[in-house]
Amino acid sequence: MLSPRIKLSKLGPQFSRIVAGAWRMADWGWTPQQRLAWIKGCLELGVTTFDHADIYGGYQAEEQFGEALALEPGLRQHMQLVSKTGIALVTPNRPEHRIQHYNTSRQHIVVSAERSLRNLHSDHLDLLLIHRPSPLMDADEIAEAFHALHQAGKVRHFGVSNFTPRQFELVNSRFPLVTNQVEVSPLFLDTLHDGTLDQMQQLGIAPMAWSPLSGGRLFSDGARETRVREALSQLPSIGNAPADEAAYAWLLRHPARLLPITGSSRLDVIRKAVSACSLQMDEQDWFSVWVAATGHAVP
Repeated sequence: MLSPRIKLSKLGPQFSRIVAGAWRMADWGWTPQQRLAWIKGCLELGVTTFDHADIYGGYQAEEQFGEALALEPGLRQHMQLVSKTGIALVTPNRPEHRIQHYNTSRQHIVVSAERSLRNLHSDHLDLLLIHRPSPLMDADEIAEAFHALHQAGKVRHFGVSNFTPRQFELVNSRFPLVTNQVEVSPLFLDTLHDGTLDQMQQLGIAPMAWSPLSGGRLFSDGARETRVREALSQLPSIGNAPADEAAYAWLLRHPARLLPITGSSRLDVIRKAVSACSLQMDEQDWFSVWVAATGHAVP
């Protein structure tokens, strides 16, 4: 089975429903050839969308991905590249940063996007996101940066990440956004209830979901984690699929049309996420997971 494709909004773009996250790539200790094999393995599963950020791997992950892609540059036309900007880390790779902070200035957004393009060995990004909302963000200045990058053909679409509905509305009022990348998982329910996913439905925009397995915490020994994992493993409507596959199916069941982002170097894990796209979870099974996560029945 291949990952289906989905249009983020009426403005586009079209992405694979399952997105491959490359944020840990710098920790994998792989050669460029091994990274290339992973990229090709994702593409063979229909997972054509790759999620990055300038800061991942201490500002090294994008460069490592691009180094692998440069071995077979023709693959670029078969994929979509996402990156994020707006967080400034304290690291030897950025000696000018005295303190970890946010920077959503026009200059920072443009310079960061251009650096990402060089590192990724690409002439354009399919999607650029503001990684975190800053208390100092100026929506007009963000829109100026987006417009400049779009006019130059360097970025095709724009969105945000970890924005509240009101923050999304503010930036969207200045420049059309196509997604909000937020945390959602069976162990993190906030965005289901704070209006974030409701807003995405209202606007006809598909959100991206980071940490769909709670960064692996779903498989830890905590009481809540064990309770949720057991619930995920006992869902008759999806044939009692394994807990990790069921967790993806639980997210995909939501009408906001979530795009889960995997974070694994293992293709068998990504294959399970793709498999979950074919599962049809019913309401009662979905709520059995919700009850396990909240620890109480619905009111």
